[in-house]
Amino acid sequence: MTSPDPEPPALDDPASVAPGAGHIPGAPDDTPPGEAASGSTPATEAGPPGAPAGPGGRRRGSRLLVLAVVAVGLFAGAALFLSGYSLGARIATTPGTPAEERDLFAPFWDAYHSITNTYVGEVDRTKLVQGAIDGMFDSLGDPYSGYMTPEELRAARESIGGQFEGIGAEIATRKTGTDEACSPLAPDCRMVVVAPLIGSPAEKAGLQAGDLVLAVDGASVDGLTLDEAIKKVRGKRATPVVLTIQRGDAEPFDLEIVRDVIVQSQVEFRELAGGSVGYLRVAAFSDNSAAEVKQRLAALAKKGTKKVILDLRDNPGGYVVAARAIASQFIAEGPIFWEEDAQGNQEPTGAEAGGVMTDPSFDVVVLVNKGSASASEILAGALQDTGRATLVGETTYGKGTVQAWTDLSLKAGGFRLTIAKWLTPDKRWIHEKGLDPDVVVAPDAPAGETDDPYIDAALRVLGATAGRPAQLRAA
Repeated sequence: MTSPDPEPPALDDPASVAPGAGHIPGAPDDTPPGEAASGSTPATEAGPPGAPAGPGGRRRGSRLLVLAVVAVGLFAGAALFLSGYSLGARIATTPGTPAEERDLFAPFWDAYHSITNTYVGEVDRTKLVQGAIDGMFDSLGDPYSGYMTPEELRAARESIGGQFEGIGAEIATRKTGTDEACSPLAPDCRMVVVAPLIGSPAEKAGLQAGDLVLAVDGASVDGLTLDEAIKKVRGKRATPVVLTIQRGDAEPFDLEIVRDVIVQSQVEFRELAGGSVGYLRVAAFSDNSAAEVKQRLAALAKKGTKKVILDLRDNPGGYVVAARAIASQFIAEGPIFWEEDAQGNQEPTGAEAGGVMTDPSFDVVVLVNKGSASASEILAGALQDTGRATLVGETTYGKGTVQAWTDLSLKAGGFRLTIAKWLTPDKRWIHEKGLDPDVVVAPDAPAGETDDPYIDAALRVLGATAGRPAQLRAA
């Protein structure tokens, strides 16, 4: 959890400045001797006509000069006192702001105090601060960084934990005609379905990877951030939501989906080719899914199964540590990926010891498609670069950045912030490019023995035939 900056020490109190204000460069007591007399009216002319010019006239002139000096000193002292008072007032209205950034934040505090003190309507100060924080992240122009209110943070964590109320689909943004992420949503920045979750209402209703979401319940999503649009899609279980979908070049159509509690089944296991090939489909990366994959692989290794298909299609990602844990089951040593920070420093994240299939005698195929993103790409990239697996399918999504999630103090929500790039073991950065498969399978390729052209291709790479699946179990 981040902590607020400590309040800087106060500057000198304005009152301590005033006593030294009587001596100011340019004041009468700095005038060279004789200059004041030559530049002023003679005292004798100050009296009535015909009055004698004697010692009394000079004393009156001296008193006037002293009064003038005192008056100038008082005015100067007052000016410095008031300027010191203004400085003190500025410090008082920028609490907690580091001294070196006080001028930078002054306009913010001016705006904040003007709103809270003079706005004629009601002001929710909490929402005012949340809006300011949100604006900071929005100014980054990074769709993967953003502020989350307490409600949004809770919903996001439910999603990562594998249980939430919604339609069950991973959604991102894409700039029209490119693979670039964008924000906010607009005619040239579309809300795109990365992948429906396995067994979700979205999948059952027919939502597909690559579908564009144009509207939610008849209201256009243009002008919204991705989080705002997702918030409209989510809702209480058993309630319907209507998405207006653009699929390819076809005319847009409405798709009604009934929301439910989404419990994501993260690992599916079966045996293919008469039990000679182990098949694991990983839907997302969490601590639980990583542990389940390790258990399944250990069981296959103990049984003597030497061929494995790891299916990462439509896997939108998850915890980086889970991707590392699964990759370490196949890679004995060396980097799984590299992290590059804002200063360009690169640090490797190495394989964990104890992998159950690190021996090269185990043949591995990884299935990927355009819905394979983030942690899926970390795993697939590591296996590809180290030669431990053959990638089969389509070019992947292309997300090469790492985000950290931070809770704000006082239960004010939190934020996710892009803190690093990640690179494959060979230091490839696949952001907005993706990983190219070793064996390409077109999405519309005809089905073969297994009714799945990807699995058919994988079996060919492994030198196995489909046969009849020996088992079909959900893990």
